[in-house]
Amino acid sequence: MTADTDRNIVLTGFMATGKTTVGQTVAKLLNRPFVDADEAIIRRAGMSIPQIFERDGEAGFRALERDVCYDLAVERGKVIATGGGMLVDPENRRRMLASGIVVCLDAPKEVIGARLAASQDRPLAGDWAALLDKRRAAYAAIPLHINTEGKTPEIIAQEIITLWRNDSE
Repeated sequence: MTADTDRNIVLTGFMATGKTTVGQTVAKLLNRPFVDADEAIIRRAGMSIPQIFERDGEAGFRALERDVCYDLAVERGKVIATGGGMLVDPENRRRMLASGIVVCLDAPKEVIGARLAASQDRPLAGDWAALLDKRRAAYAAIPLHINTEGKTPEIIAQEIITLWRNDSE
């Protein structure tokens, strides 16, 4: 890889927008390692995210998340799916923007609601609409956005790869 194409591809956005599924697809298409930041947090803590929240609260989780973000931002050549709140922290956002191309995956509220209704393993999903509103400004600070509604992971992955190639030129 050249210096420019060695940049990370970082996917962020609200929960249930497809970060992990799309990230795995991008990684496969580019033959790159995929890292799910939430899985890295789970490995580091030795427990699930709900267990971390129960034991340490959100502040403890966010401290662990900052450490993982720092470690991931210094790596190169990866496809990284962040947790929905990781890049809400301005320092985490700055680190990831410096490490590569960052794409925020979006979906309309009603689509997110339907996706969340089918999931039971999200500790902050309870008042998701208020949380989305709270994070909206942080997501707006990400320069690149892709709406995932009605698109397959493969189509979204191709859009991301096009953005990455254009960014690397």
